[in-house]
Amino acid sequence: MSEAVVKRAPLSAVVTTLDNAATLDACLASLAFCDEIVVLDSGSTDATSAIATHHGARVHTQAFAGYSAQKQAAIDLAQHDWTLLLDADEFLTDAARAAIEHELAAPRADGYRLPRQEWLFWRWPHPLTAPNWQTRLFRRSRGRMNTVPVHAEPEVQGSVIDLRAPFRHRGEANISVRVDKVNRYSSGLVEHKRIRGTRFVSLRMLLYPWIAFARFYFIKRYFLNGWAGFIAARVHAFYAFLKYAKLHEATRDRSCD
Repeated sequence: MSEAVVKRAPLSAVVTTLDNAATLDACLASLAFCDEIVVLDSGSTDATSAIATHHGARVHTQAFAGYSAQKQAAIDLAQHDWTLLLDADEFLTDAARAAIEHELAAPRADGYRLPRQEWLFWRWPHPLTAPNWQTRLFRRSRGRMNTVPVHAEPEVQGSVIDLRAPFRHRGEANISVRVDKVNRYSSGLVEHKRIRGTRFVSLRMLLYPWIAFARFYFIKRYFLNGWAGFIAARVHAFYAFLKYAKLHEATRDRSCD
């Protein structure tokens, strides 16, 4: 007697794009098991739209409205309640697909944090390097993107649990691009007043970069990745320094007005 096939809840995959031809094929190929793929493009001039169409995605175009708003606009285009949100330079592993399919057969929560494995300049991280857990699978009827200008993510009204469904982020190709990114992000945090409090800014500027380095290099085990891990941890420490250095600068500027 054959075993009964357990059906899972229908799933929409949502991706926003802008000139992502270099990474989009791997992203969408990993989402082939989903019931639909929605791509919201911001006006690509490369082969992004053609790649999306090749993978059977529903392609929509909208001028970029900001990271959070653009993601939410894409989510709103989905047909199914369960939504899987990926960036165009991310892709699911085979283990992630299996875990998601199994979980959605009998969901235990309204949202799930998935472990993201980061590309470290020229290598994927050691298996024992701690991933970054992010909310990417959720009921869109219970969740919306928050309005944080940097590092925006879905906020779910309901239970959120961790699901061991690893996905990979094909991040910055070199150190220069990574440093440019942390420079932009740190400016965005200060501009939009997303750093908690302004007390003891100088002390935080002095101490927190060392704490940030120790957290990544030792606690998250970036030391297992050789020089790539060391450089990544140092760049993250520099990011921590820039946040408080720019906040210190902004505070001084206001006091001089």
